[in-house]
Amino acid sequence: MLSLKALVLRRGRGTGVRVATLTTRLPPASRSQFIQCTQRRQYSAASMASSSDYLDHIYTAWRQDPTSVHASWQEYFGAIENGLPSSEPPISLPGSFHYPLNNSKLSVGSSPASFNAQSDYSKIVRLIRAYQDFGHKKAQTNPLDLPQKKQSPPEELQPSFYGFTEADMSQEVVLGPEVLPNFHSADSPVMTLRDIINICEKVYCGSVGAEYNHVATIEEREWIRERLEIPEPYRFSPEEKKRILDRLVWTTSFERFMSAKFPNAKRFSIEGVESQVPALKAIIDSSAENGVKNIIFPCCHRGKLNVLSNVGRKPNELIFNEFSPDSRSRHDIPGDVKYHLGINYDRKTPSGKNVNISILPNPSHLESQNPLAQGMARAIQHQNGGDRSSTMVLNSHTDASFSGQGVIYETLGLSGLRFYETGGTVHLIINNQVGFTTDADSARTSPYASDIAKSINAPIFHVNADDVESVVFLCKLAADYRARFAKDCWVDMICYRKHGHNEMDQPFFTQPMMYEQIEKKTPHLESYTAKLVREGVVTVEEVNQMEARVWEELTMGLEKSKNPEALEREYLTAPWKHMKTPKEIVEEYLPAKSTAVTHDMIGAIANKLGVPQEPFEVHKSLKRVLEKRQQALLDGQNIDWATAEALAMGSLCLEGYHVRVSGQDVERGTFSQRHAVLHDQRNGDKYLPLNHLSSEQGEFTIGNSSLSEYGVMGFDYGYSCSYPNALVMWEAQFGDFANNAQCIIDQFISSAESKWLLRSGLVLSLPHGFDGQGPEHSSARMERFLQLCSEDGRLFPGQAQSERQHQHANIQIVQMTTPSNLFHALRRQLHSDFRKPLIIFFSKSLLRHPAVKSHIDDFTGASQFQPVIPDPAHGTTIAEPSGIKRVIYCSGQVYFALMNYRDTRGITDTAITRIEELHPFPWEQTRDNLAQYTNVSDVVWCQEESLNDGPWSFAKTRFETIFDTIDQHKGRRLRFAGRKVTPSVATGFGKEHRAQEAALLSEAFQSSE
Repeated sequence: MLSLKALVLRRGRGTGVRVATLTTRLPPASRSQFIQCTQRRQYSAASMASSSDYLDHIYTAWRQDPTSVHASWQEYFGAIENGLPSSEPPISLPGSFHYPLNNSKLSVGSSPASFNAQSDYSKIVRLIRAYQDFGHKKAQTNPLDLPQKKQSPPEELQPSFYGFTEADMSQEVVLGPEVLPNFHSADSPVMTLRDIINICEKVYCGSVGAEYNHVATIEEREWIRERLEIPEPYRFSPEEKKRILDRLVWTTSFERFMSAKFPNAKRFSIEGVESQVPALKAIIDSSAENGVKNIIFPCCHRGKLNVLSNVGRKPNELIFNEFSPDSRSRHDIPGDVKYHLGINYDRKTPSGKNVNISILPNPSHLESQNPLAQGMARAIQHQNGGDRSSTMVLNSHTDASFSGQGVIYETLGLSGLRFYETGGTVHLIINNQVGFTTDADSARTSPYASDIAKSINAPIFHVNADDVESVVFLCKLAADYRARFAKDCWVDMICYRKHGHNEMDQPFFTQPMMYEQIEKKTPHLESYTAKLVREGVVTVEEVNQMEARVWEELTMGLEKSKNPEALEREYLTAPWKHMKTPKEIVEEYLPAKSTAVTHDMIGAIANKLGVPQEPFEVHKSLKRVLEKRQQALLDGQNIDWATAEALAMGSLCLEGYHVRVSGQDVERGTFSQRHAVLHDQRNGDKYLPLNHLSSEQGEFTIGNSSLSEYGVMGFDYGYSCSYPNALVMWEAQFGDFANNAQCIIDQFISSAESKWLLRSGLVLSLPHGFDGQGPEHSSARMERFLQLCSEDGRLFPGQAQSERQHQHANIQIVQMTTPSNLFHALRRQLHSDFRKPLIIFFSKSLLRHPAVKSHIDDFTGASQFQPVIPDPAHGTTIAEPSGIKRVIYCSGQVYFALMNYRDTRGITDTAITRIEELHPFPWEQTRDNLAQYTNVSDVVWCQEESLNDGPWSFAKTRFETIFDTIDQHKGRRLRFAGRKVTPSVATGFGKEHRAQEAALLSEAFQSSE
């Protein structure tokens, strides 16, 4: 069989676009003629290359049925098939159809003979393409008839734009690959122009508006076209229609019941978009049919309670209890408002498939859930061998937040990246056409709330939410598209909200015209019931019985709501079943476990951390670094920061744990310290030493991220929530940049466990330290993290509290000065019966500091993390504790500046103690350290940061609490040594930086008297 699909084009020097090869079985003369013709027509390379499938499609159709293509193609293919000379091939490529410029209209002859000319046939093809491109602008997708919401129908949809007149409407057109191919049949090979236009109006300008011609591949576009441009895109059986109706009954009855029983409470009603629940269930059911077993569902606030009840099957008694003025958390936590909570549910679909649904808890920053959900899905997929098809994200948004929030773009930007892709997401936009009180024309620049989805070439289907069956059809289509192409797809449900932003809000203040219409709208249940009654699917009596049954169920739920039992599935449990429960963490004492390793394990890792074997060629400068790193481990001394990190991660991998490191430039490390991924200097091949430790090791994954903090930190936080047995670390390029993700830090990392029992062991690795690099490369804003800590610094903990400090802490904050402490801190994350986020502030200047080295004994035997490091110079360069007059406490790299200042000046009466862990605060170790200095008259807190930054305020409260527990220090005040108050963190001038450092060091050692 002849093939046209192998047409390959390239640009020749000085000759424009030309055909390079045409691998067909055409006769040589015909092949030459075809090539010459395409050269004469000068089609662009893009047009020809994107049309190879199209050409092959036409030829295949002609082979199957010659009448299915235009007469000009019939003549051409017939001639060349028989080896006869032919006229030019009628190459009317899709990419070459251009709309007229300057509104010039193409003339067309009115006679039947001229109507069949190729030029006129091309106009019809272009008219159909116009409907595919612009039909959504004319579609009846808005349930409200608001003049300001209407778009003017494009001129390209007018037949007269192409020169067609009423006389042309009855002319017959051959159907085929270019003209409604799915309407062609042996009995009906032709159609009048009027019928073609009517079909295009029905397909593209009805309740559905489709945007898909921007999608990248012809395969995807044709897949969608084949499901829209057909005589009957959907036909629901009576049983399916009853199922949709039943879902509307439950959805509507829930809201009416809530309105009757709790009339003065906010609930963010679903009314106005009741079809949301049938839509969600259609996506879930279709996805389950496509093999999905896990769905992560970040849900928007509009209708959240209804979704929890009717999709997540949260018992109604629990929801009703949360409306009681006397309600309290069922899990002994501060908790959150009812419409922020989540639920987990194992759902059995109508066909008998099982699917687990996790409706996520959310803060009011609703779209911040998006990257979390993607990370959760990716973690589950990793645990399932990388299968992207059985776990998916179903994401609902509202129009104002979707078009206005930057985290949307950051998250979409991850969808096609190797270390972040999840196999496609189905998105549902609950588009009630107003954001709180802000109209769409003030909320976004783009015509549609969904337009940003085009940045990843995703198809978008706009639908009138009043047309429930069209909604369900498109949701099934979106689920099938995601399953087929592993890409994102959007359904933009254009609807309204019956009330204001919440039920207490008066919307007539700001949208009087809109709400005048809304008050007259018929609810979805009534309109769909009337439709099914007309069709004879149900009777009014049957619907009344359905509503009565549901109302009775809701009433029973209210009666049981006085004191309902807590459910484990109210919080995320599945990945955490091997861990201690939140209740056990509160009630039990969970002692610390050993984090040391054996010499043999260190040797095994050392053997792989050196230079890879030939023929892999490492850069010559890096070769020396790797050799030095390996030798340090083999010698057991001078182990630096990056080597200790590799040792921690490698040892966890050898123990079977998964390690994931993510962030900007993490593969090499911002400061060229890590080199976890090696690059062959000859061919660019990559090699990860930590993935070649053992055939039975856990996987080590490290990947550079996009230039995003909010989206990527959120993704990795979500990953850690679904993978407690993995070390998940997000590293900032500079710690200063973490503030772009402040929402993730505030709303999730520091508080999610106390609000929603959402647990995480995420590690944030933040470069921090004043090195004269200016206000944007000095501070990870430690003070902000310390302000989020849950510990009360005014109370010295008792023994039981002290033993359980890490169990009860919301986050852990460390600023370490030894590589061995980094090693133990990372391993401690997985060697415990619970998980807490760990925030590491690490010094850039200490990465290669000659004094920042550890010995092998600090990693083996009985070694462990040291929250407080006492001064090691007693009895050598400084006095014994009894002879010390001043104690300086500090954290981080300032220690080495203090030590150098003291040693160069021969000061012997001052001890310097390092606080390596700031939260939970090492109360007992710090008190014991201070108590040994019986003759101290000056206690100083020294920091590089200014008075209004850094740990000063945090430390001051705690030290003065400790002073009151030691007789000789009662009533003492902690003295500050650091930079003066500044709003911009650090200076950008080297001379000023050095002067400030000299001043703070002098202040630290000056007398307090």
